[in-house]
Amino acid sequence: MRLNNSGTPGTLYIVSTPIGNLEDITLRALKVLGSVRIIAAEDTRHTQKLLHHYDIHTPQTSYHDHNKEEKAAILIDKLKEGHDIALVSDAGTPGISDPGYYLINRAIEENIKITPIPGPTASIAALSISGLPTDAFVFEGFMPAKKAARQKKLREISSERRTIIMFDTPRRVSSSLEDISEILGDRRIVLTRELTKMFEEVIRDRVSNVMDKISGRSLKGEITIIIEGAQGEITADVADLKGYLEMLIQKEGLSLKDAVSKASKELNLPKSKVYREALKIHKAVK
Repeated sequence: MRLNNSGTPGTLYIVSTPIGNLEDITLRALKVLGSVRIIAAEDTRHTQKLLHHYDIHTPQTSYHDHNKEEKAAILIDKLKEGHDIALVSDAGTPGISDPGYYLINRAIEENIKITPIPGPTASIAALSISGLPTDAFVFEGFMPAKKAARQKKLREISSERRTIIMFDTPRRVSSSLEDISEILGDRRIVLTRELTKMFEEVIRDRVSNVMDKISGRSLKGEITIIIEGAQGEITADVADLKGYLEMLIQKEGLSLKDAVSKASKELNLPKSKVYREALKIHKAVK
């Protein structure tokens, strides 16, 4: 490992930045951003607004999903030379559903010190005001873009009893809610958008009612959806069961026995009921 004159490599600071309101930044984060040699930013133009607001003049370099491998190698070399670097995302905490994960792991491999500078994250901010249970929860990242993948993901978490947190985009959220309603049922959910900004919006209701409330609207800003965990005995109606079995047998190529076993476990249904439905599908494709 190459070192600077002091004989030690630099530190990679994982700096949380505001998810909207620029005042939601810690004094420590400002100190770090002003003292490191380089700020690696997902979007330098976006981060420049924050730096300009606080009169910080530290040089930036872009680090995003499309250049992460090439740029990570350069940043690791800088750290080895003894330079401190701050990693920031467009908003919130780096490494959470963004390319920061790759750089962090490279730094771990090189035994470089990594220090978190904690602060805002949309997932926890949304959960904290949701009114849904917070003692146990699971973060599932971004809702898949394609309908088939999205429905598969929802089926995988259909029996999850913990509160579920997911990100989504304005363009897809209506379709996502339709799939949630179809696969998870009319659960309680909380849809948040533009958190901490001027037009912050929080909608708490059953899925069907939230769908009605946003119908025909042109939403903006990143969206966080908090979904109630499965309650009581977990069941699935025939339509859901049929769709899931078709995916397992026809698309994933599972045998009848394996498909029945997996569907029974994932949907918490008696094997006898699952087997009867699977047999119909199996006969239909012969």
